[in-house]
Parts: sequence; structure tokens; C-alpha cells
Amino acid sequence: MATKIVTLSFMFLLALATSTEASKYQFQKLKETNMVFYMQDWETGANVTATPVAGIPYKRWLILRFGTIFATDDKLAVAIERNSSEVGRAHGIYVNSALDGSDLHLLMSFVFTNKEYNGSTLEIQGADRIFQKLAHGYATLETVFVDIPNSNAIIRWNVTVFHY
Repeated sequence: MATKIVTLSFMFLLALATSTEASKYQFQKLKETNMVFYMQDWETGANVTATPVAGIPYKRWLILRFGTIFATDDKLAVAIERNSSEVGRAHGIYVNSALDGSDLHLLMSFVFTNKEYNGSTLEIQGADRIFQKLAHGYATLETVFVDIPNSNAIIRWNVTVFHY
């Protein structure tokens, strides 16, 4: 019983601290930052940055083959040239998730190392439709209600879509 009380007290203090910390930022105006950089993904040659780690048994693991999973530590660069300045690294995995081999699903952390954003990260999850021009976009999420003891929440989604 004492352990439950201590655990519940700790959870309450954690929730209170999180709520107080979040409320500090609630009324600040968000800034918008636009960045352009190039993820240099090299699977062959010198200084390989992506390598297959799993795939369909008894078949060659290729980027355009369904089921192939790659681990990556790619350079994020300011330009397309291989020797251009690094702004960060893309750490994560991608998997070819389409039977016809046309779709990669990405799960990555962009870890910035340049002076301006050093230590900042962006979490990336989504499709890379290799040969198709499709709608794309992004979403920002804001937790507008949270009830930690009952594990309930309401999240506001602000979605922007670019399409043809």
C-alpha cells in the first residue's frame, strides 16, 4: 500500500511539473523556421552510410525490393555535392513497404550538428513514394487536454497538405 501511495504521489508531481512546464510556453508565439538540406544516402562505394540489415530470406536485399530494411547514418548537407558542409545526421531505418518496390517507409531522427541548431532534433516518419508525384504535407500536434491518471488525451492536429 505504501508503495502505491509513493508511486501515485510521484506520478502526480510529475504530471504537475509537466503541466507547469507546458503552461510556460502556452502563450508564447511559435516561430516558423524553413530549412533546405540534402540527405546523402550512400549504399555503395567509399564511406557507406546506409546498409541493408534484413530482408526476404534467400533473396538479395535491394532498395527496390519489398521487405528490405536499411539502417542509416546519412549526412545532412547544405548542397547536393558530396563534399558540401554538414548540418546534421539522419539516424534511423527505412523499409521498402510496397509489393512493387515503389515505396520506402522512413523512421528517422535528424540530429543537427551545425552551429545554429546544434543538438536540435526532428523526428521523421512517413512514406517516400520514389517514382510518384503525390500530395505531401505535414502536421503539427498540440495536446489540448491530458488526464494522466486515466490515460486520456485530446490532441489538436493542424495539417498542411501540398498537392497538384
